[in-house]
Amino acid sequence: MDETLTLEFDGGSRGNPGPAGIGVVVRAADGTALVTLGRFIGTATNNVAEYRALITAMEEAQKLGAKRIVIRGDSELIIKQMKGEYRVKHPDMKVLYEEAQNLIHQFDAATITHNLRHKNELADKLANLAMDRRRDVTDATANESPLDAPSPLATKAGDAFACPKCGCAIEVTSPSRVRPHQLKPFVCQCGTKMNPRDG
Repeated sequence: MDETLTLEFDGGSRGNPGPAGIGVVVRAADGTALVTLGRFIGTATNNVAEYRALITAMEEAQKLGAKRIVIRGDSELIIKQMKGEYRVKHPDMKVLYEEAQNLIHQFDAATITHNLRHKNELADKLANLAMDRRRDVTDATANESPLDAPSPLATKAGDAFACPKCGCAIEVTSPSRVRPHQLKPFVCQCGTKMNPRDG
């Protein structure tokens, strides 16, 4: 791949240490998101999560065949450590730092810069969604608040639902006896919420 890819990364922890997640966005030269990934990484500190996000972003860029990358993250500590401006003291962090340094030197050209938090929103959203769900996510738009969702309606025999992402569909043959307010939306095997299908 000849174009320079932009890598955005973010990591967070609820409790520091606590349940932690990472968010990674890999963008083409025109800004198109090629990879959007949120991953739950178990119990970790904020800084460990940030390093894990950085490492994952570079691994995803390698999978795409990238030779040149621009890395952007909102953790000043990680950016300055990677640039050699801050020393890495903690033993756990040294292992991750060395892994990240090894990866960054495998690219023909790589720069790393500080990204303001408001310009790192998608990576942050993916990390938080992964922490909420405690699993990998690839679609940040799935982060709907239950308060914003329409009230559930009881299904009827013959109702059909389709996945907007992969296109698979289901048809209701026997409606649930669960009361409407207790119903959950149909979710496809790919993890996407299914929408009612017209006709």
